Amino acid sequence: MKLTDFYSEVARRVDTDKTKINAAEARRVLSEAFLVLAHLPASEAADLFAKGLTTAAKKGPKK
Repeated sequence: MKLTDFYSEVARRVDTDKTKINAAEARRVLSEAFLVLAHLPASEAADLFAKGLTTAAKKGPKK
């Protein structure tokens, strides 16, 4: 998966009837998240990323 594909998939999932978020807004938020991660020590960024994946796995697959 390319980064642009990732951005598009996230944008598709967050733009719902209740939460109107367009692709540009989703990409901007993700871009800022990556900037935050880039400024963390590698071990802390990896730990944070792992915790996020663990939390996501608990939620189950997105329908």
